[in-house]
Amino acid sequence: MFGKITDTDERGQVGIGTLIVFIAMVLVAAIAAGVLINTAGSLQSQASDTGTETQQAVANQIEVVNAVGVVEQAEENPNTGEIIDLEFVVKKSAGSDVIDLTELTVQFTSDDISVSLDHGEGGFATDQIIGDENGESLTSTSDRVELTIDLQDTNPQLQNDATLEEGDSATVELVDQSGAKFSYGVTAPATFGDNTYVEV
Repeated sequence: MFGKITDTDERGQVGIGTLIVFIAMVLVAAIAAGVLINTAGSLQSQASDTGTETQQAVANQIEVVNAVGVVEQAEENPNTGEIIDLEFVVKKSAGSDVIDLTELTVQFTSDDISVSLDHGEGGFATDQIIGDENGESLTSTSDRVELTIDLQDTNPQLQNDATLEEGDSATVELVDQSGAKFSYGVTAPATFGDNTYVEV
């Protein structure tokens, strides 16, 4: 009923050598499992951070409600001049987190200049219109803040005069603390007339 195994190649081997090999395999498997667990944890944390940052960059948006240019008339011809300041009324879009305007960066690009402006120190200024945050943040969708960019060479953050003449155009990009961007195209009208403020 039971056959006798006589071939030595088919016999099971039991001994210290087999035990050492078995222990080595267990140790290698344990080390590999530890590395995989650490890697998976690191990737999960990185993916979570990336997801949060991406969500903020998509959800956090600044909207421009109104934009005007302040015109300085030329002395020799009152119907001509240049835009010396840009004034934007901004709000935060629905679903956005609180937007810290002191951390906002404004990228101004025209045919003659491209420069990043910071809050204060002559770069750009903010003034609260609706709300009670002193123009430093947008906490509610009902908040309204006036953002003013001085385009004259008296602005210490400008490399040279960035004023806009009739028909000139520029791009203003608002980048908040989460990296969310909002671009607004500014186009000066073909004629200013005798207006002090013109829509851009």
